[in-house]
Amino acid sequence: MSITDPAAPKTAFVFAGGGSFGAIQVGMLQSLAAHGITADMVVGSSVGALNGAFYAGDPTVAGADRLAEIWRGLRRHDVFPMTWKTMASFLWRRDFLIPHDGVRKLIDDHIPFRNLEDARMPVHIVTTDIISGDSVVLSEGSTAEAIVASTAIPGAFSPVHYRDRFLADGAISSNTPVRVAVKHGAKRLIVLPTGHACANQAPPVGALANALHALTLLIARQLVNELENLDPAVTHFVIPPLCPLVGSPYDFSRTDDHISRARHSTDAWLAQDGLEPNKIPHELQPHDH
Repeated sequence: MSITDPAAPKTAFVFAGGGSFGAIQVGMLQSLAAHGITADMVVGSSVGALNGAFYAGDPTVAGADRLAEIWRGLRRHDVFPMTWKTMASFLWRRDFLIPHDGVRKLIDDHIPFRNLEDARMPVHIVTTDIISGDSVVLSEGSTAEAIVASTAIPGAFSPVHYRDRFLADGAISSNTPVRVAVKHGAKRLIVLPTGHACANQAPPVGALANALHALTLLIARQLVNELENLDPAVTHFVIPPLCPLVGSPYDFSRTDDHISRARHSTDAWLAQDGLEPNKIPHELQPHDH
């Protein structure tokens, strides 16, 4: 089954941010690929920029499976490489807490195109101008610089000085960038949210874990608002995120479970006529357990 063909309106996969919950998007991708559902372009913000760029380089079943294996091998230190040296720099120099080395290595090791325009389909990476707060969309130029900027969580990572701007996490201005996709010509949107830890009994432990958790709450609210205010001429399909979901977007120990559950839940969603346009899943609405 596919909802795209050469004569059809352009379809975008829209990837939200969400830290380690980005693993959920991988399971969604595996299901979409297995059902022959493809995109004409990719738009991604924060960790969604990383997943989206990988998909744009290999939009196949094998590519989705390879992305799953990469994620299963990730540990927190691979993405957030904190050492005594970085802690000392933060405490004594009041510098930024985490270097970009981990994210940059992931890009260099696993994304085959060095410039965004060389991907197999158009890919648009959303960042934020940390001075003005405006969204800045990068569609050409260095893949690594674009993704590093889009994943630069304020306070933890330093902004990226790129083309006379200081760029940071795309989540600040447009975490689930549906309007960016529309602006670039998409008439159909398939949104891959990461969700939020809706079933936790207490906040995550640690400052960065709490900051990321709060960010995922913002993501969900922002996405619902943007979808409700989209032009009715734009068709959107939102894959339900995992619910109930526990843990923290700073915790990579649940990656395998997130991928497996997301693949099975997306399979079930598709089997139950999930491609019903313009429906916002209840999992994104405010709720508790």
